[in-house]
Amino acid sequence: MTSTNTLESSASTLANAVRWTRAQWLLLMVVCTVLALDGLDVSMVGVALPSIGQELGLGTDSLQWIVSAYVLGYGSLLLLGGRLADLLGRRKIFLIALSVFAAASLVGGLVDDPAILIATRFIKGLAAAFTAPTGFSIITTNFAEGRERNKALSIFTTFGASGFSLGLVVGGLMTSLSWRWTFLVSVPVAVAVVLLGLRYIPKDKPTAENSGHDIWGAVTLALGMLGLVYTLVSAPEKGWGSVATIAGFAVSAAVLAAFAIIENKVKHPLIRFGILREGWVAKANLSAIGLFGSYLSFQFIVTLFLQSVLGWSPLGMALALLPAGLIVATSAPFADRLIEKFGATTLILTGLVSLGLGYVLFLRVGTTPNYVLDILPSIILLGIGFALAFPSINVQATAGIRDSEQGLAAGLIQTSTQVGAALVLAVTTAIVSGHGHTAPADAAGMLEQYRPGLILSAAVAIAALLVAASPNRRRRTPAEVPAA
Repeated sequence: MTSTNTLESSASTLANAVRWTRAQWLLLMVVCTVLALDGLDVSMVGVALPSIGQELGLGTDSLQWIVSAYVLGYGSLLLLGGRLADLLGRRKIFLIALSVFAAASLVGGLVDDPAILIATRFIKGLAAAFTAPTGFSIITTNFAEGRERNKALSIFTTFGASGFSLGLVVGGLMTSLSWRWTFLVSVPVAVAVVLLGLRYIPKDKPTAENSGHDIWGAVTLALGMLGLVYTLVSAPEKGWGSVATIAGFAVSAAVLAAFAIIENKVKHPLIRFGILREGWVAKANLSAIGLFGSYLSFQFIVTLFLQSVLGWSPLGMALALLPAGLIVATSAPFADRLIEKFGATTLILTGLVSLGLGYVLFLRVGTTPNYVLDILPSIILLGIGFALAFPSINVQATAGIRDSEQGLAAGLIQTSTQVGAALVLAVTTAIVSGHGHTAPADAAGMLEQYRPGLILSAAVAIAALLVAASPNRRRRTPAEVPAA
């Protein structure tokens, strides 16, 4: 409770510094609460994975789908979700999607069939694919570009990190009662936010670009991304060299190629590809792939390792990872000052270095680790890395983009995070399950089975660092991303 009060105090101080109106403040709180709810949901389910697997009889490959089904829905429609918000109205899309999220949470907490449970995760991912970029673009279109927007985005980041870190603890507590509560607890929060959103989110009109009605572009984009992400997350089970996997990649590539052809011919394209020719936008998206891809895979492995190998309770595991979330939550409100002083690129580089070091240090953990000496240093480095890199990547990805394309820019950066997460998690699962479906009998054997996945997380973070450190090729330098 103390950290929550500190967070609200810090956020209030930032808002007063830029003299926001009461309407802007309430709008920001509504949108930020939804992002916190998304983070809460993801981390709670992550904590509950071993309990879900034990009760429903699911192995590692099947448990992956509890995570991957959400990623599948989220990653496949993020670009479309962000763009439709621009074209059809942000308020409308935001509230409808949040209502669907609440309904899917209710069903997921009540069912016994693993297939239906996974389906609800997919639907929640679809809903979040609309609320996440829409909420992002609601902020970027209601707060002036520059310092005011940077502060708003830093608060936005704070709530996301706070939701995730709070979800670790809440997830541990709820799982101690029943894993079902990790689904049900989101329902009343989502319903309350829908009611508040009806009052405080201002009505907006669709943009003039909606007159084009790029229907075929929307269809091919959704189908292409759905096929691509599905192929990525199902490859470990079917085999990377299997006919189904190769065919999935080929069909997805063909559909996405058709989408590109359509976009280059229609008068009002759904996505303007020229946005990626802004050098800082492309690099921000690649950095996001490394940041989220490496961490989601790391958390997936560590959750199973601490509970299945070391025998920790869900709450104990959640408290072990909590310091990283607290570091992000307490430092993110001041990220805009760091960006103004050092530049987004410098902070992204520093954050990725810290992230990579955290992964490398964790490789020395054995079957009888000392938490303070062996695990906590890695958790602290990961928290520092996120605190520096995450808000900087978001600012860099949307800097210099006109209001009519803010939903597109938001969708691009969030698609990068989810597609990157799906790809790295799929490869990680394939590596971890590479020795067959029979788990080793002893803790040492299980640790050795998980270790290659930990190495992969470190390698992905280092690769993202090299991309972020590469020379910039851009036509101009946006004001909100000052040179280091």
